[in-house]
Amino acid sequence: MTENVLIFDAGPLIGLTMNGLLPELRKLKDIFPGKFIITEEVKYEVIDRPINIKRFELEALRIQELINDRILEFPESLGFSGTKITTQTTDLMAIANSTLFKKGKAVHLIDKGETSALVLARMLNTKGIKNLIAIDERTTRMLCEKPENLKKLLQKKLHSRIDIKKTNLEYFRGFRIIRSCELGYMMYKHGLLSIKSKKALDAVLYALKFKGCSISSEEINRLKKMA
Repeated sequence: MTENVLIFDAGPLIGLTMNGLLPELRKLKDIFPGKFIITEEVKYEVIDRPINIKRFELEALRIQELINDRILEFPESLGFSGTKITTQTTDLMAIANSTLFKKGKAVHLIDKGETSALVLARMLNTKGIKNLIAIDERTTRMLCEKPENLKKLLQKKLHSRIDIKKTNLEYFRGFRIIRSCELGYMMYKHGLLSIKSKKALDAVLYALKFKGCSISSEEINRLKKMA
């Protein structure tokens, strides 16, 4: 049985790719006691769609090479049906997007990629397989970790009262989530970064932040102190 599984949403893969950190991701896979997995929904977001856009074609090809080299694998390698994941993704996304309401109208929270990652993680949990989900997007993480804080954030952002359907929150508990910045920290901690400057960790963390990882400067400082 696979010891551990790291499930990737699109955001961390895009951030790592755009910052030239895929060689380090390959090295991280070499020391990881398990598999790196993406769903078909995430593949669509990082390869199938962007490969037809000239601006993003190169990044898509680089991620495709990770699949070709089996750095990234699909749920079938763990014995899980992609079709079943897709079906459950539709169901869970409907629940997520009918959890918070502004003036009686549901607020759209999450899309297929991150939802499919949650679905796979839940499947792994039922089989007792340890897993982490790499998600940079703040809304999904807050829905799973601090839904009340998400409510407050949306109220501030939308300048309106937000109501929450608390019975839905049960579907989003029990997930373990990390961000690309934590992966960058792990790369540094294990000596996998090709840049050996004393500023390397700071540079990597801020580069990932500016490419979409939702992390504060205070959190970055805490990671640097841990190093």
